[in-house]
Formats: sequence, structure tokens, C-alpha cells
Amino acid sequence: MLLPVTVARDYFPGMAWRIHDSVVRGEIDNRVKGMVRGTLWLDGLAEPVTLELAGNACPDLAGCLLQFTNPTKTYPMRKKPAFAPVQRGRIGDLSASRKVRVFTVPEDVAFAMIDRGEKPPERMANALYLEWFSDGNGRVVIESAEFQLTISAPEWRLTAAEEQQRAQAAEAGWEGFTQQLDAAVEKQKRGQKDPEAEWDEHDYEKFLKESDARTDKYMELLEKYGDSDEAEEKIAREMGWQEELTPEEAEEQRLRIEEINRACEAALDEPDPEPEPHREGIDWMRDEHGHIHHPLQFRCTESMRKFWHATDDLGLEESEDDDFRQLMDEWMTTGAKLAGALNGIADGRGGPDGSFTVAYLKRALDHLHRAQAGLEAVAPKPLLPAAMVAEVRAELFAIREGILKLMEEYRGRG
Repeated sequence: MLLPVTVARDYFPGMAWRIHDSVVRGEIDNRVKGMVRGTLWLDGLAEPVTLELAGNACPDLAGCLLQFTNPTKTYPMRKKPAFAPVQRGRIGDLSASRKVRVFTVPEDVAFAMIDRGEKPPERMANALYLEWFSDGNGRVVIESAEFQLTISAPEWRLTAAEEQQRAQAAEAGWEGFTQQLDAAVEKQKRGQKDPEAEWDEHDYEKFLKESDARTDKYMELLEKYGDSDEAEEKIAREMGWQEELTPEEAEEQRLRIEEINRACEAALDEPDPEPEPHREGIDWMRDEHGHIHHPLQFRCTESMRKFWHATDDLGLEESEDDDFRQLMDEWMTTGAKLAGALNGIADGRGGPDGSFTVAYLKRALDHLHRAQAGLEAVAPKPLLPAAMVAEVRAELFAIREGILKLMEEYRGRG
């Protein structure tokens, strides 16, 4: 398992496709200089995918035929949006010697250690890193230290000038991709109000969408560069966090950071706020472990978990049905968005102003509507008993009514 772990998610323009978990086997051929051809057999696709990419591999694979198999469990490719059966475009970086950190204990042990706040043991390893920029699907990445590789002897080698040209071409492809990320951020920034002005829920919606776009960009940069000190500098530069400062400005910034750190340390020493007793059952509740939640958020998360376990009993834990996966993913995301909107209110911190809360609740509602759409698409299929469909339909509708009620309440507090 590579670190950091990449979580599966929906794809949309500007985001990279990361498909290593779906690779069954493949072959990449760079024996003809200036062209990388290949074939990928992917879980969930009836026919193999063909690669026709301009450019050359990195020096360790240039001039070679690479064949690889994935000995680990694979997962089906999503069918929406479609992954083009012929991937045409330009190669990015293609190497079998990319340095990555891997766990030296089984995944379940490593994740249990992380949950306890411990650091799992790890080592450095070589990984296959295959990146290309497709005309139809944008940036695509396969990265794994677990694939079994067979590499032929090279039929030719890159000269120093050709390697420089290859690196420049790969960087140009990456720069084009980051321009898409920057455009997504700028699109959400347009028309935003001055931070000192009074904001309504629509202003906060724009702000939250910009935050999403910035987060997406940061995650792409982190995946590309890793988390070394050198990588942190690159990421800070591309995120616009690193400015050219005069010595006086740098000293002023250092003092400001120290002041913020002292304030944060002082805040950590303060006791956690307590929720108001008379709002129990309205703004907050405790679970069986004594943890505080907002009742609506807890209901959403717990009903999703109950349904998840029920579908496991039906043998659907690895269902390839896109509509079923949409139902599960969007229901889970609804719970996460409700936590973001309501947890501050539940634990007695009061939460942000009403307009911000309404904007966050709208995001939860959008995901809930997508969960409902997934359920209605699943309903006619022979996947779930009719009684279970009816029960889930009623539960999602009740959560929807709860969100709408809270939105109306917090609009009055704007």
C-alpha cells in the first residue's frame, strides 16, 4: 500500500483518474522511439484498453517492453463517466523506480495503528509510476509498489539531450493539467464579496466551492510530489502560499505566526465547551460511547451504517452496480457534510452564523438528492428486497425533511 492512501472518488474535469486498484495486468511498449503503446486489462471492462501515447519513458524504461500483473485484489472501474477504450495523448512520467513509502505490516494492522494515533512501520520501495495526459480523459495515473514487473532489455537509450526533452514534455503536460486546476479555483472566486462585507448564504456557497477547488488542487499536488521537505516547498509555491518577501516582511510574518501559535496553545489549555443542557435532543445528543453529535447527523450516519451491514448480508459489499455505489457514496457523503454543518452547534461552540450553516446544509442536501436518485435507479433491479427499498426511501425522505427544517430555522438567524 502506497502512502498516502488515495481514496476512491468520482471523477470530473480537472481531476486525475487513478486506476491502479482496477488494473489486472498490462504491457507498455516503448521500443519504438517517440511512441509509447500499450494494453491494459481493467476490472469491470469487457475489453482491454489500448494506449497510443506520444513521447518516451524515463531512462529506466526507455527502449523497453514492460509487462506487469497486479497480485492484489482489484476493484471494478466506474462506468460513469466512461473511460475511453483507446487512450490517445502524451506520456507524462513513466518509471519503474519511483521511490515511495510502504507499510511493512499488513494493511489492517497499519490502519488500526493509525486509528490509535500510532505510526506504522514503513520502508522505502520502488514503485511503477505510469502517467499520461489523455485527449479524452485528462490526466491518468497508475502507481503501485505491489505489481509484478517483467522488463525487457532496452533496444535503445535516451541521449542526455533526449532525456532533457522528455522531462520538459512531461512537465509541460503537468503544467497544462495544473492550469485546469487553477481555472477551477478562479471560476469559483469570480464575483465573491469583500471579506469585510456582510455575506449571505449564496456568498458562503461560492466560498465553499472555492475551498473545494483549492482542496482538489492541493490533493493533486500532494499525490504528484509526495510529502518531503522539497515537495512541501513545491506545493507551497504552486498553491500560492510561498511569496517573495523582503527581510522586514519575512520577520513580520514570523512574529505573526509565533503569535498565532501562542494563541492556539492557549486555546488548547482551555476546557472544551459544554452543550446547553436544555438543548439536548434538539441540538445535541450522546452516543453509546458518550460522544456528542447533532441528532440529524447521527441519524443519517447510523441509518447508512445499518443499511451497509444489511447489504453485506445480501452479498452486495462488492457490487459493481454504479447506481448502488452512488446510493452508498452519496449517503455517506451526506453524513459527512451534516457533520461539517452541525458539529460545532452540537458540541456547544455555537457554530458559524446562520447563513454559513444554511450554505453547508445545502451541500448536504445536494448529496442526499443524489443518494435518492441512486436508490430510485436501484429499485427496479433485482438487488434489494422491495421492503428494504421502501424503508430506505422513507429514511432518506425523513433526513431530507430534517435538513429543510434546519435550513428554514437558520435562515431566520442569518
